[in-house]
Amino acid sequence: MASRKERTEALSRDMKIYVSDAHIFTSDAIVLASFCAPRHKDKCCDLGTGNGIIPMLWIRDFQPKEIAGVELSESAVNLFNKTLEENNLTDRVNVVHCDLRRLKGILPNEYYDLVSINPPYKKVGTGIVNEGEDYKNARHEFNCTLEDAAKAASLLLKFGGRFCICQRPERLPDIFAAMRKFKIEPKSMREVIQRSGKEPSLVMVEGKKGSAPGFRISPPLILEKENGEYTEEAENLFYAYKFK
Repeated sequence: MASRKERTEALSRDMKIYVSDAHIFTSDAIVLASFCAPRHKDKCCDLGTGNGIIPMLWIRDFQPKEIAGVELSESAVNLFNKTLEENNLTDRVNVVHCDLRRLKGILPNEYYDLVSINPPYKKVGTGIVNEGEDYKNARHEFNCTLEDAAKAASLLLKFGGRFCICQRPERLPDIFAAMRKFKIEPKSMREVIQRSGKEPSLVMVEGKKGSAPGFRISPPLILEKENGEYTEEAENLFYAYKFK
């Protein structure tokens, strides 16, 4: 029985995920998991995986060959392991309790086809810092800067492997700089917009390790119609659990 601070949420008719007050998931993780779109043959790694929402959505929607999830927070790792046990998936995901800045020797180098991260959005020194350790690390770059994320991805990715990340639009130049510093070439981007005519609230960027330059911008993901209802694409993303 989950405590008052822990509970389960449905991801499909027969798939649940454990969440807590400190480790929830947001629409950002859902749209990033879809943006990654791993193939059946892919070996995938999600950095800063939290309670495992992105790997769980990959299993539900894409069934990639192999999945690893890396997470620093012990409480988040415990939640993720409970989710895997609840869903009889302990043999499908390698949950690694580790600082992503210290992965050398923990996971194989140049092995993965896809690495993803939904990183902290705020630089240290900006915004209000929550006193709770898990909250603080999830929102501010105390333990994971964009350069840390790109360096870890470059270490793990095979040549031609994909690195997918979401961030606030104002951090887009930082994403490009961090990727290129570690030999990952930005290749595509998709904006997430609350309603047509508004500025984007989120950007998702894909880079490829060792790729030649060449960049495309996909049509935006618009979340709401003018009447405030979800668009068809957003509804399919956020309420897929009702149909699977």
